[in-house]
Formats: sequence, C-alpha cells, structure tokens
Amino acid sequence: MPLGLLGKKLGHTRVYDAAGNVIAVTVVLAGPNRVLQVKTQAGKDGYNSVQLGFDDQKEQRLTKALLGHIKKQNGVAVKRIKEFRDFSKEVKAGDVVGPTLFAPGDFVDAIGTTKGRGFEGVVKRHRFAGGDSTHGAKGWHRRAGAIGQRLFPGTVMRGMRMPGHMGQVTRTTQNLEVIQVREADNLILIKGSIPGAEGDYVVIRESKKRPKGWKPPVVVTKKKAGVADKKPAAPAAKK
Repeated sequence: MPLGLLGKKLGHTRVYDAAGNVIAVTVVLAGPNRVLQVKTQAGKDGYNSVQLGFDDQKEQRLTKALLGHIKKQNGVAVKRIKEFRDFSKEVKAGDVVGPTLFAPGDFVDAIGTTKGRGFEGVVKRHRFAGGDSTHGAKGWHRRAGAIGQRLFPGTVMRGMRMPGHMGQVTRTTQNLEVIQVREADNLILIKGSIPGAEGDYVVIRESKKRPKGWKPPVVVTKKKAGVADKKPAAPAAKK
C-alpha cells in the first residue's frame, strides 16, 4: 500500500473535461490527514509504515490507551486511524497530508463498507428468478425452493444461498480514475462509484493494478512468417 488517505464520502456530482464531455464523479473529503506515527524497519517495530489520523475528535471520547498513544506522538485526537505499509512519501510525525498525494489521471482503489440492507430474501439478496406468477402457482413467487436432499445425505449443504442479512460488508472498488484534485477544499473527485453511503469513511489508496505512471499496454500485431507485405500497386500512367 504505497500511498493512501483516509477520507469521507460526501456525495456524487458530474463535471466536464477539457473536451466538454460529462463525467460522473464521487466527491471524497480526503484531508487533512495527520501523521500520528512513523514506523521503520530499523526500529523496534521491524517494518515500514505510516499511521494516519482523520477527522478531529474530542479527547474525552477516546479511550485512555488510544489517547496515550496519540499524545506520545504529540498528535491530536482523531476519529479514524489507519496504518499504511511501505508509504512511498517521506513524512514524519506531526505532518499533514492531503489530496495532493494524487493527481488527475492517477488510478486509485476505494475501500468502504457497503450500505446495510437488513434482512432480505433470495430474490434481492442472490438475484433468484423466483417462481411462476401464473399457471396455478400459489405462494411460491419469491421463494428459494427446495434446499435439502431426500434420504442421502439428508441435510442442508454448507454455503446454501438463503435469505439473510444483506450489505454492511467491506468491499474494494479497483482502478478508479482521479478526475480532479481540489487542494483548497481537500477534495478528490473520482470517476465512478465508491462503496458506502454518503458520510461514510473510506480509504483511498494507490491502485495495486495501475500504480503511478501506469499506461495502457500497446497491442503489437505479429506478422506471419513467410508472408511479405503487400503494397498497393502504383496507378498506371495516362496516355
């Protein structure tokens, strides 16, 4: 996780690019992120990482253990703390980082908690087709059907898709493009959708599959062996 930030999903909007095309974006408040601690491989921790804190908090609302850890690093109370390993930017405890870690055109991964949907049936939770609506079908329109066997093994198999709690799980959306970075407002405008509801905390990290400097692969067509290039014949001279 070379670069990363803690942020808050604010909502959605659309912006125009240089060519006048409309781009749907998600607005993320990605700062200020305060550096609470820097761990090094040469130190007692044995690995390189950076702890970032986001969204200031009253000290009285933190546990004494967490507040003592923050005070030891001369930091301020925050609501969210996230540790990023192998942080590629040189920082020290007390520094403040923000959306300028990324630039327009970079690709990022967004990690968040999806919206909670409560208890849902198989049609909404697993996209089952349901039963017939006609031909005498009564009471089986949105049911799952049989879930077990007959004599052998006579039990419900593990992992059977059934009704239950839906949503409120951690999900990662990969390869999202950064459209705009507004340093004055600590905002990042990201193309596409991000898991979670408006107001939820999210983690914006450098894309694992498309890191900084990534370019689309160039497709090279190979020529068949023994086949000469055919050039168009020159037009005949007019008499």
